[in-house]
Amino acid sequence: MSHISNQTFPKNFLWGGALAANQVEGAYREDGKGLSVADVLPDGIWGPIVYPPQGEYLKHNAVDFYHRYKGDIALLAEMGFKCLRTSIAWTRIFPKGDEEQPNEAGLQYYDNLFNELAKYGIEPLITLSHYEMPMHLVEQYGGWTNRKVISFFENFARTVFTRYKDKVKYWLTFNEINMILHAPFIAGGIRPDQINVTDQILYQAIHHQFVASASAVKMCHEIIPGSQVGCMIAGLPLYPLSPNPNDVLEVMKLERKNLFFSDVQVRGYYPSYIKRFFEENDIVIKMEDEDKEILKNTVDFISFSYYMSGCATANEELNIQSKANILSTVKNPTLPSSEWGWQIDPKGLRYTLNIFYDRYQKPLFITENGLGANDIVNEKGEIIDEYRISYLNDHLNEVREAIKDGVEVMGYTSWGCIDLVSQSSGELGKRYGFIYVDRHDNLTGSFERIKKKSFNWYKEVISSRGQNIK
Repeated sequence: MSHISNQTFPKNFLWGGALAANQVEGAYREDGKGLSVADVLPDGIWGPIVYPPQGEYLKHNAVDFYHRYKGDIALLAEMGFKCLRTSIAWTRIFPKGDEEQPNEAGLQYYDNLFNELAKYGIEPLITLSHYEMPMHLVEQYGGWTNRKVISFFENFARTVFTRYKDKVKYWLTFNEINMILHAPFIAGGIRPDQINVTDQILYQAIHHQFVASASAVKMCHEIIPGSQVGCMIAGLPLYPLSPNPNDVLEVMKLERKNLFFSDVQVRGYYPSYIKRFFEENDIVIKMEDEDKEILKNTVDFISFSYYMSGCATANEELNIQSKANILSTVKNPTLPSSEWGWQIDPKGLRYTLNIFYDRYQKPLFITENGLGANDIVNEKGEIIDEYRISYLNDHLNEVREAIKDGVEVMGYTSWGCIDLVSQSSGELGKRYGFIYVDRHDNLTGSFERIKKKSFNWYKEVISSRGQNIK
């Protein structure tokens, strides 16, 4: 029996990093850009909505990628990036979201960005909707609760597919589409400060997103021959807190809340288990006659974010204690945590890859993974981020193990390859990048870029196709 050696990642593996327009670009009102949901959250997704915005928030200038993208892309190319995941800000193309004609200045900006990536042979992976819904669609239509928004999204998707058909091959429809259950405003344009967000309202909005996503998949395949379109899920594997069968069933129930989103987008229909949930919670999804056919336009691959795992239990007392935790998961007593309380579980990434692949047999793409940390510049002007190297090394080792398990993994884009504004907390002190940006939570800083120690480590990972991973 032959032993599998310390094999490298596939030759065509898409190594790179990931960003989001609203977290790096800044220039939040330049060149005709409209206001998005991200522009009115000064304290991140768990903070209050301030609309219209008052004063300057970190995201308004972010790390000024809008003006500095050429230098930043040169640094990514120096690391050997094969792929950069980013998003197109909907409000740069359609400032209000419901216009018939796009904003040419916005379209030209992304033309320039994609041309710069092409210069270095870096493949763009582009998210259509990454927490960047136009505020006008929120205020005038109620966000994704309104079916009319499907046609506005289709117009946006058709516009960018047509414009960039020769420049972008890989697309994602909705970033972390399942996050609408936890953050309905940023993920669905639904204002919890103005309406009572019931399960009925949420799942109707989710249906509208499913239809819009499937319609975009069909459209992309027609407009861009050979294109690949994926869904994007926030991955958060759960383990039973105890071997009690009730805890095991609780895990199954909670995991299905997330798997529902991939099931519909990968299989093209609503699974039977969700029908029971709808019946027991008096949820009635209003569907048009054509919706079932549209949903059959399924994705080519599944992408997901992975930062941590959690535990689940049927014990109500323990569940109440966990409410302050991220996404209300129960803390795993066997795992360490990051500075921000996110539990570090590299093996959970291998587990997640296998769960998705066993379920769907479709290619997988890890489009977010990384460690948010408070990086310190030492007296020599260096950032020695050994903790980040250790975190990424351990997670990539588990990706390699999953590949040995037989899982088809297309690529890996580390989150926040350049320091950016945190989505969850609205701060820059929580840094993820290989590239440090001299920009701080008090709005000071020169925007200077400094390579961290992890920069050269990741450069070696890519050039050796993972052979330096321990």
